[in-house]
Amino acid sequence: MLLTSIQNAMTHQANRCRALTSTLALGSLIFVGLGGVAPQQAQAQTPGVKIKFVLDWKIQGVHAWFYWARDKGFFKDQGLDVDIDQGSGSAATVMKVMSGAYQAGFGDMNAIIQNASVKPGEAPVMVYMMYNKAPFALISKTSSGIKSIKDLEGKTLGSPAGAAALALFPALAKKNNLDEKKITWINMAPSLQEQMMLQGQVDASAVFSATSYMNLVAQNIDPDKDIHWIFYNDFGLDLYSNGIMVSAKLLKDNPKAVSGLVRAINSAFKDCVSHVQACVDNLGVNEPLINKEIEKRRMIYVLRSSILSPESAEIGLGDVKDSRMSNAIAQIGQSYDLQRLPAVSEVFNRSALPSKEERVFSPKLN
Repeated sequence: MLLTSIQNAMTHQANRCRALTSTLALGSLIFVGLGGVAPQQAQAQTPGVKIKFVLDWKIQGVHAWFYWARDKGFFKDQGLDVDIDQGSGSAATVMKVMSGAYQAGFGDMNAIIQNASVKPGEAPVMVYMMYNKAPFALISKTSSGIKSIKDLEGKTLGSPAGAAALALFPALAKKNNLDEKKITWINMAPSLQEQMMLQGQVDASAVFSATSYMNLVAQNIDPDKDIHWIFYNDFGLDLYSNGIMVSAKLLKDNPKAVSGLVRAINSAFKDCVSHVQACVDNLGVNEPLINKEIEKRRMIYVLRSSILSPESAEIGLGDVKDSRMSNAIAQIGQSYDLQRLPAVSEVFNRSALPSKEERVFSPKLN
């Protein structure tokens, strides 16, 4: 009797559970049919592909589009979860990506070329060129008497030891038949480049214009009127510079993620450049200590001087000309005495680029 009672009780409880399950299932179907989402479905979200992205320097106006892409959902729309960290130099970005600490970053093509020369297959690959015109330059006061590159002979020039602009100078001199024996170099701290030139301790300084331009502004100097600029690219050393690079591993293992990264940045860049003030304001949310007016001016300067070039208008943002890149590789090889010149395909890969139509536009900057 006891056994029979227990069995009856268990059967009754099982029937109640089945009835309750059917009722819940029917309720879920009705909820979905009315336009709702069942609780289980609402919680089931596919996490985005995680990518650690490193900048070339501390947060500046030229980084605004990366934060715009993250904060406005461009990365998320591509199924990506991107963390952005500040950097310590455009060449350092290459080493950080090579080490595996980051999967992608914003850094210098010329440093990629150097590393690809000695470590084939290990160096990062550029997938979206941004600085179509390298910002390497020599600056002098307009009152210095330096009007042409030939006027550098007999002058004293300054640069931090190991700086790219200094390392590339011999190739610039050779292109322009300069007698390097008639030029004296003084090593200086990066923070003193503009100051020592302004004080007359050197006649000219070799600089990265994207940084020096605003350093001069901060010293109440008008860099457009008070400073004479000699850009390496205007005198035969035709180089590319900063862009979006990814690790060789990410490109091989997850090309879809690379394509999504590039597409998101391309879209955010166009949107940001068309809404400069809003983009800079968003950057200020990420770094409240920046001077938004200074960074807005920096952004516009770099856009005009290094990014929105005649070539980018012709072939689209993010791409390069293979013939020009080949020449740039040869010039870097000469400047750094590389024993092996990497092929263009080793340092630049355009497979992730959106269509040309998506990469060509003419913004009105103000």
